Amino acid sequence: MPSTQASAYPLTVVVLAAGKGTRMKSRAPKVLQLLGGRAMLAHVLQVCGSLNPAKLVMVTGHSAPLVNQYVAQHAPALLPTAHCQSVLQEPQNGTGHAAQLAAPELPDDAVVLITMGDVPLVSAEALQAVIGLCDNQRVALLTVSLNDPSGYGRIVRNDQGQIQGIVEHKDATAEQRMIREINSGIMAFPVRLLKPWLRQLDNHNAQQEFYLTDVIAMAVRDGVEVQSHCLSDAQAWQVAGINSPAQLAQLERQYQLMQAHQLLEQGVRLADPTRFDLRAAVGSPLPGSLECGSDVEIDVGCIFSGTVRIGTGSRVSAYCHISQAELGEDTVIQPFTHIDGEQAGISIGQQGRIGPFARLRPGARLADDVHIGNFVEVKNSSLAQGAKANHLAYLGDAVVGERVNYGAGAITANYDGANKHTTTIEHDVHIGSNSVLVAPVMIGAGSTVGAGSTISKDTPAQSLVVTRAKAITIEGWSRPTKK
Repeated sequence: MPSTQASAYPLTVVVLAAGKGTRMKSRAPKVLQLLGGRAMLAHVLQVCGSLNPAKLVMVTGHSAPLVNQYVAQHAPALLPTAHCQSVLQEPQNGTGHAAQLAAPELPDDAVVLITMGDVPLVSAEALQAVIGLCDNQRVALLTVSLNDPSGYGRIVRNDQGQIQGIVEHKDATAEQRMIREINSGIMAFPVRLLKPWLRQLDNHNAQQEFYLTDVIAMAVRDGVEVQSHCLSDAQAWQVAGINSPAQLAQLERQYQLMQAHQLLEQGVRLADPTRFDLRAAVGSPLPGSLECGSDVEIDVGCIFSGTVRIGTGSRVSAYCHISQAELGEDTVIQPFTHIDGEQAGISIGQQGRIGPFARLRPGARLADDVHIGNFVEVKNSSLAQGAKANHLAYLGDAVVGERVNYGAGAITANYDGANKHTTTIEHDVHIGSNSVLVAPVMIGAGSTVGAGSTISKDTPAQSLVVTRAKAITIEGWSRPTKK
């Protein structure tokens, strides 16, 4: 996301993240639930970071130590310009109470943007618009015009269209409930004006909480202009909060559709945009990235995570999972293939053929025209051009030369119980089916290992190596029977 400067005044962001999220029915705090593979709080912090705030104040409550730990760990990547601190809201007595607790940390000469930790998909453009309307002179709101505004606080305007206040749904009259414009909860204030208003808040309302929205009527009373940036109903997902697994799933699909349509606009062929996922790498606060050349095809049910690059003309078949990997041009990934490079990454050259049901693990390095077939696992190994392991095999900590044919059921025994060792297979070697290569070992160029052999010593080039027990035949023998 590009960095933007939204205001000429110092900017402080307050993120309200004290809620327990009871309906999530989870041990993890609500704001650390995953959306697109990363905590929803990471989405919020990143979009706030794009505004270049000088300071961020996190209002925490339930599971505050976990939330604070997450912010401390990931703030350098998400909020490079901001000094971050937190305040504890215990008990939680409303948004106004949260703002009151944050107020001592707000510089008087700053603009403060108040947003929520469970509203993860608001755009930088919308936040920038609100801050621009504030301009350290006015109060600015992010509002939405909904076809069905039930349950939300309504924006009350006078006959001239000027905002007069916000009334919560439970406190609204029947006439006020007909209003379609609702409060998103995202607001911007000049701090010098906000602090006195916060001191005047009370909890004389249906929920007996301190409403931050009551500040709007105070601003009108004091002659301070209140402006709004209003989103349409079609944009309402930007300010959708998450309070349940169902809402999380709904917003997850919206997020994935956004990413899918961006890829479609770039020319990527997605068989079904509703069955596509791009997620963050496991544990990362940063979004996933999928870069595709021209004429790339992606079938249904595929999941991409971390950083993935797919070369021109390549095809990813149905129900594959690809993470932290780079695919060369004209490569085909067959269905149900699992490719996960983790920290080490994975690279596949041009015209590769991988799968179906193959598994590539961290450190797999495949050159051009390498074939990895069904139920083959490759870990921390390099395969040179034209090498093939077409079925039912394991290659771990191996260096495989050009045009090697690695037979079905063959494995590298790379672990001795304490250390990993390397198997080297030079070019043009044929490894027979059901062979075991006990590392460290080298198979010389052009050699053939007979089927069923166990090789524990280096073999010379251009040789045939066979290790088999002598066959014994006992005539007239029969299996035991049950008594």
